[in-house]
Formats: sequence, C-alpha cells, structure tokens
Amino acid sequence: PNITLSVEENSEVMWYAGFAGTKYNYSDDSTQIIPEDVDLFISRSIDRGRTWSEVENVTNHFGTDQSRILEVTPHISDRATDNDIYILYKIPDLAQPQYDPPQGFEDYFTSVVLSPAKEKGTVFLKRENEVWNYIPSIERTIKLPPSMMMQNWMGTDFTNDDLVQRSSITDDYTNSIIGNEIIDGLDCWIIELIPNEDAAVVWGKLVMWIDKRDYMQLKTQFFDEYDEMTSIMTGKAIKNFDGKKLPAIIEFVPLDKEGNKTIVERLVWKFDIDINERFFLPNYMKNLR
Repeated sequence: PNITLSVEENSEVMWYAGFAGTKYNYSDDSTQIIPEDVDLFISRSIDRGRTWSEVENVTNHFGTDQSRILEVTPHISDRATDNDIYILYKIPDLAQPQYDPPQGFEDYFTSVVLSPAKEKGTVFLKRENEVWNYIPSIERTIKLPPSMMMQNWMGTDFTNDDLVQRSSITDDYTNSIIGNEIIDGLDCWIIELIPNEDAAVVWGKLVMWIDKRDYMQLKTQFFDEYDEMTSIMTGKAIKNFDGKKLPAIIEFVPLDKEGNKTIVERLVWKFDIDINERFFLPNYMKNLR
C-alpha cells in the first residue's frame, strides 16, 4: 500500500509514499517521453490524514542519459512507527536490451480532405473499432457512433463504413468459395462472406471476386439484411503501385439510384513507410492539412 499507519499506541501518525518525474525529455520524433529523473516522495500526517506535511523528495538521485537512476512504484510496509517507515521500490535497469514496438498500424486509418475548399481540412480517423471525424468549420472532433456508419460519406455513394472499413472481412465474416469467373482476363475466385452472429457490421452479405494471382479485389456485391443486392463496386485500370499490382480506379454504383456512380482514382499508393503515431491521435486531427 502507499498509505500506512503507525503501530505505536494511541498514535495518529500516517505516512504516504509516491513517485514522480522531476525532469524529462522527448524522443527525437516526439512520440515518447524519456524520464531523466524520477524520485520517491513521502508525506506525513499527525492527525489521521486530516492534514499532511509538505511532500518531500527522499531520494533525489539524478543520473545521465546513459545511466539514469529512476526510483518507481514504492510500496510502504504495513508496520510503521511515528518516526520511521520502510519502503520497497524498483529501479529499472535501462541497460537491458530495448526492442522497437511492432511496425505498422493495420487497424488505424486517417483520411484528410484537401479539396474542394469548403471541405478542406476535414479528417476521418479510425482507431481499431473507433471512428472519429474532425469538422474544421466548427473546429470540433466528434466520435461517430455505429449508427452513422451507413450514412453517405461526403455526398458520395460510399458509406462511412466503406471509407474507414470499421468492420473486418477476416474477423467479422465467415467466408467460402462459391465459384470461379474470368474478369478482364484474370481468373478469380468468387467468395461469399456471411457476417458472424455477434459482428457489428452494416452489410447482410458480401460477394467478392478476388484475382487468384495477385489477390486483387476486382468486384464486390453488397447485400442488405434482407439479402437484396444494394450496390456493386468494381476495380479497374490495373497499375503497379510501389511494386504491387492494384486497381487504380474504383467505381461504386448504388442500384437504388439510377444514373448515380462514384469514381475513386488512386494516383499515388505507397507501402511500408514510417508514419508517426501522432497522425492517428484524435487530438491531433485538427493539425492535419
């Protein structure tokens, strides 16, 4: 415990111990706080905790960047006296090997609108199962509830879920190969995806055409909960992006809106690049341009 009582008869003395950083720096990329001095602090009460003495730094050991002395996580003995306490604490060995965290943010996604001017600065962020939207006109960041995932994105035929892909085709669906077909000269599997019972998804079913050689998603049919097809998405204009063959153009056609179509053209697509973690923080969305 961090608070303990004196065991002396009729005593009203109590002790408190904690730890805090008194000096720190940032890493070169500003993503981590590096402690340079962490010390133990104690305080003493003589009236059963109604008032306390000024907190006192009882270690005050300052090291160097190469040999920092950090006293952390104190635990006070449950048997103290009016004048003495015993504290067990940790000193991390910073000379032990350090390993970088896994690279990549597979469940993170950020989209920034650059034009038209009236929408410039609008940001969409996905963090695992959370979706956030920064609206520059009102300077607010809001968290989108699941009920908004079926709303149209920015006036297009895509839904918010199509953009951020809140659901996972590997975790939220059970898939099976139901056929084969040639699309634009490419041999494809036809894969049916049925949502799992407990999955929070917006579609009742998906049917995908996946290229057998490069695993490109060339066509997808979207079905509602009544097994009615509502829209079709196709991939066209295969190009080489950073060593990977992928459709450069995506066409999305809603079947309930005759004559409507949304086209997305990918101009640049890069892979395996280092991205600062702050680009995926809700409180940093307003800084993206």
